[in-house]
Amino acid sequence: MNTTFVEKKENLIQYFKEIGEDVGNVTLFSLRFFKEAIQPPYEMKEFVKQCYIIGYKSLPLVTITGFIMGLVLTLQSRPTLAKFGAESWLPSMVALSLIREIAPVITALICAGKVSSGIGAELGSMKVTEQIDAMEVSAINPFKYLVVTRILATTLMIPILVFYADAVGILGGYMGMNIHSEVSLYRYLAEVLQSIKFSDIFPATIKTFFFGFFIGMIGCYKGFNAANGTESVGKAANSAVVTASLSIFIIDMIAVQLTDLLI
Repeated sequence: MNTTFVEKKENLIQYFKEIGEDVGNVTLFSLRFFKEAIQPPYEMKEFVKQCYIIGYKSLPLVTITGFIMGLVLTLQSRPTLAKFGAESWLPSMVALSLIREIAPVITALICAGKVSSGIGAELGSMKVTEQIDAMEVSAINPFKYLVVTRILATTLMIPILVFYADAVGILGGYMGMNIHSEVSLYRYLAEVLQSIKFSDIFPATIKTFFFGFFIGMIGCYKGFNAANGTESVGKAANSAVVTASLSIFIIDMIAVQLTDLLI
């Protein structure tokens, strides 16, 4: 019994030790990113390419998800508001719910699954096949070319995708309202715009930049530091998705608390 207790204690210590090492390594990785990002030369061509891959190629998935979010939220909320005769509040409620919380978090989670895993698998594959080592031999800075461009691209494109998801979600809410009643698009948008304030948009926008940064950072870290062997590529991709998704919830929790204190 004592032996089992000692083994469990040692395993727990080892677990927390590994977490501490990972936190330290990610911190150093992040500091290196900021250092490399401000030093020339700048890989603008690769940066634009990554913006296209991360942003444009994610539009179909974000479009479908955003439309369904607005439609389902409207259909689910309408019966409750109808009991209190408050159906006229539906456009405002849907718009505020999407902009403040639902669209940023759901879009970030989608990108964590699609983008972060893709980056982790891509860089992990390059690490395993020694392509990153070949770049270093060729006098190319692999960190600046592979990591900096991808993190900057995710930091820029995730907020844009969230704005797009907001717009599509509001349109989905309009379609949901017209299933049970007829409301003109002009009246619907007028009520939406009347209810939205700067204090609703600004905090939600700021946190999406953090979402994008951590999605790119975690994907690049997991892939760039993948172990040798093809099995590590899958582990890097899977670990990137799980860690990025968890970081999104933690950032969102902190952002909500700060917003509540400041506004």
